[in-house]
Amino acid sequence: MKVPLYQAKAEFFRMLGHPVRIRVLELLQHGPVPVRDLLADIEIEPSSLSQQLAVLRRSGIVVSTREGSTVRYALAGGDVADLLRAARRILTELLDGQNVLLAELREADAPTDPVPAHDHG
Repeated sequence: MKVPLYQAKAEFFRMLGHPVRIRVLELLQHGPVPVRDLLADIEIEPSSLSQQLAVLRRSGIVVSTREGSTVRYALAGGDVADLLRAARRILTELLDGQNVLLAELREADAPTDPVPAHDHG
């Protein structure tokens, strides 16, 4: 039975839905990175990183190559980097909108100076 496109997209975004996986993809945007460098940057247990890399590899979003004892990971295609840049733009716009709303709320809640009473005495 054929999986509807919207369901396949949901599975794809679910696969991306882990902070470590997103961080790995960000680090791979500029080219292949050895696992030791990923470990140094992400500060995670090696077994946990290995597990997250396996998820990304099984999905086909990253590829690995071995050179002697060094394993390097790379993005399988440039579209992932485009997706991460789009996510950054979207988040920036959302946060900018929230900052505008926050400023408006703070302005509305600011105490107003009472009008001084005139002395009629």
